[in-house]
Amino acid sequence: MASGRIRDEDVTYVRDNSAIDDVVGDFVQLKSAGGGQKKGLCPFHDEKSPSFHVTPSKGFFHCFGCGVGGDAIAFLMKMDHLSFSESVERLADRMGYTLRYDGTNTSSGPSINRSRLVAANVAAMNFYREQLNLPGTAQVGRDFLQKRGFDKAAAQTFGVGYAPDEWDALYKHLKNLGFTDSELSLAGLSKDGTKGPIDRYRNRLVWPIKDISGDVVGFGARKLASDEVDQGPKYLNTSETPIYKKSQILYGLDIAKKEIAKKRQVVIVEGYTDVMAAHLAGITTAVATCGTAFGDDHIRVIRRLLMDDDAFRGEVIFTFDGDAAGQKAALRAFDDDQKFVAQTFVAVEPSGMDPCDLRIASGDAAVRDLIARRVPLFEFAIKSEIAKYDVNSAEGRVSALNQIAPLIGRIRDASLRPEYARLVAGWLGLEVDIVTNAIKKSSTRSVPSQNLEPAIQSEVNLRDPILMMEREVLKIKLQYPEMAKDWALLEKNAFSYWAYHQLRTQIDSAPELNIQKLLESSESEDIRALITELTVEPIRTDREISERYIAAIFARLREVALSRSIAEIKSTLQRLNPTENEAQYNEVFSALVAMEAERRVQKDAALGELG
Repeated sequence: MASGRIRDEDVTYVRDNSAIDDVVGDFVQLKSAGGGQKKGLCPFHDEKSPSFHVTPSKGFFHCFGCGVGGDAIAFLMKMDHLSFSESVERLADRMGYTLRYDGTNTSSGPSINRSRLVAANVAAMNFYREQLNLPGTAQVGRDFLQKRGFDKAAAQTFGVGYAPDEWDALYKHLKNLGFTDSELSLAGLSKDGTKGPIDRYRNRLVWPIKDISGDVVGFGARKLASDEVDQGPKYLNTSETPIYKKSQILYGLDIAKKEIAKKRQVVIVEGYTDVMAAHLAGITTAVATCGTAFGDDHIRVIRRLLMDDDAFRGEVIFTFDGDAAGQKAALRAFDDDQKFVAQTFVAVEPSGMDPCDLRIASGDAAVRDLIARRVPLFEFAIKSEIAKYDVNSAEGRVSALNQIAPLIGRIRDASLRPEYARLVAGWLGLEVDIVTNAIKKSSTRSVPSQNLEPAIQSEVNLRDPILMMEREVLKIKLQYPEMAKDWALLEKNAFSYWAYHQLRTQIDSAPELNIQKLLESSESEDIRALITELTVEPIRTDREISERYIAAIFARLREVALSRSIAEIKSTLQRLNPTENEAQYNEVFSALVAMEAERRVQKDAALGELG
């Protein structure tokens, strides 16, 4: 890793030349919000309606739900838990820019350079791929792929490789390329042996695992030897590393993300070969977890890509084996269903075959038909429970009903519950009223509603027309500074909300208006959040944002501020005795007359454009 502090001019260059919508777009599906804005589901908290806004022209993002905001550097720091330097380094790598460093690295402990760990993984992937094509022991790997219907082109498409049956072949190769022992250990590519570092994988087929942006962050390896020869697990995945978090990674997402966003569909399969089979069969939205159960972090990733909200519902399709384990997995997925707005389905092959085996047995069309025959997840879960009971007996029917009534009560879309009550009545041979009553009795536990923590605006009523106007003026100043020509004329009391007033003071005290410097000079996290909010929040108008329109907005705010001052002066006049304090009274009265006249001017100016 290059040591020392990244030069300020390089940080500035990276920040100014990193397209914020492209950077965010690697993680969040964005759509146009008008006025040069883009929006999507926030990657930092759960939400069902998009409140995450990006302003490409300013280089900032802000979530109006949780209050997180900043530039491209801040986004990666938050998104991937990177340090400031690591975030700058990743953005520099992204644009092919070489950073320069000053001084030396005096921090204690090992330094982690993400780009070096990714580079080590890429070099390992290339090594494994080359090994797969060599004669000799790699033949067992090629045979494995061939038997599962994958030719050389398929292996190349998915980057499949072979870890040779040697102790340190990869280690020696990567050392010759200049990687250190520390880097190879941190990347999960080597481990300590009795005589020094050795390869993590031996005599295994190896699949590179990429994050959503396409960086190689780990590997999944399938053993090829018999259990007698290799007593290790069937699949061995990269352990947790600084760049590989298995709870956040979905295999195949890097190649599937565009189709997922386009088709608003994601298919969850169970393994690497299933992903390959699905994609080759035309199911280009297939992904799989990497040696861990499907969890909340995976759901968040998928929901962001699906733009999973009430207005745009997508499909999440789970594939499970038809056996007891598959049914158990379906019931676990039923709990996850409540976390999606998208419709959730299950695709189960009656024969119990997974997509890979199904493709081998019946071809690509059979895999496509499997997904086309999907059934709603709760229908599958309910029928799986019913199958456990003898519904030919009264006792069996009642037991089944008692078991499935809570499931129906947990269906997220309440409008579907009566329909499923009718269907269950038919499946069990019971009266609909009996099923409905059982559901009502079971629904004693309510699902807690989402309690999203609002940003700074929770302290201020944004529906108040005066505060809305103050906010608009600040947005104009930050977004269209060259058009905010009347800014210097605003009265000192123009902003009544403390945060707005503080931001105005900070702007006025700065030698020039620079949003990044405003953020850096703000000691309050609330003010920093407010700055990013106002930088990305669209101007509230359906009119053209012109100098005339902006002048009218400023005039309206000045009118309000002058009215506030006039009220204070009138109060002062009431306390003055014109006889005893004639000079002071006349001075205050003259000021009042001048203010009244100026208020009328500003009112007329505002009405001319806004009226």
